[in-house]
Amino acid sequence: MIVYWEYAFLENALLDGLLLYLAGKCARRRVCIWRLCLAAALGGAFAVVFPLIALPVWAAYFVKVVSGVLICLIACTGGAKACLIAVSAFFAFTFALGGILTAAYSFFGIETADGTGFYVERAPVALVFAGAGIFVCAALAWLRALYRHRKIRQNLLECTLTAGTRTVRWTGFADSGNCLSFRGEPVCVLSAAAVFALFGASPPSVGRMEVGTVNGSAERPVFRIDEICVCGVRRSAYATVGDVGKGYQLILHTALLEECHERIFSAESMAAKDKGRRERRTLSLRKRGASAAAPARGGGGDARQTRSGRGRGDGQGEAR
Repeated sequence: MIVYWEYAFLENALLDGLLLYLAGKCARRRVCIWRLCLAAALGGAFAVVFPLIALPVWAAYFVKVVSGVLICLIACTGGAKACLIAVSAFFAFTFALGGILTAAYSFFGIETADGTGFYVERAPVALVFAGAGIFVCAALAWLRALYRHRKIRQNLLECTLTAGTRTVRWTGFADSGNCLSFRGEPVCVLSAAAVFALFGASPPSVGRMEVGTVNGSAERPVFRIDEICVCGVRRSAYATVGDVGKGYQLILHTALLEECHERIFSAESMAAKDKGRRERRTLSLRKRGASAAAPARGGGGDARQTRSGRGRGDGQGEAR
């Protein structure tokens, strides 16, 4: 089998560039083009030179792992955590893409050859880059869905709602775009099932309001919530019916989020102040203990002198 080094360099450099781009996106770091190109070029050069070096199997895999870590560190920007995520994602995507291409070679009956720690194939360039392109598009879509789900999970809060004699405990979504108000009070958005569960089959409406969504504007009934508790903050509010996503039952108003954040901030500030007071109190106690220990040592010498003086006085009295 004849291997052309320029083709091997371009193919491996482009594949490494795609994998490094995915690793950077997985670490949620801005991709630096010149660093990415440099790392991809070094990866392509390593793929050309590596088969020419005779190494044991364990040493070959060790060198490949070290080279992968190095090109990730060159392409990645950020701290140690971001680099660790990028390196892990790079190897995970490399194994996944390698498995997909190997399955494609086996399916199409493409000639391959196994080396010591490397793999040589005679495959059409279009097949390799078509598979790599599909893999990159699927990986990017998966990453977007994963981070979207993570963002939603981070904005979910436990809420307790009370209306009349009914009290429910639900999960609310902290949406910064909900600025609805009715009679000067915040309005939360509930699903139809949540309205039925909280207010019953015939919920008493206190009015109607116009709600604008991406599908247009419509008038919706407004219901009174006697009390809503979010992060320990209790207040009254209104609710209307609307479209609510999966995984939560209501969309919270921004006013409730601001009060919740203020409470959390004040709690963190109080905790920091208490910690500072404890540290200062501990330091003052240490200082007082040290200052009290010094006179105690000096007082012990005085006491010995007093006892010795008394002894001499007693002896003199007995002599008289």
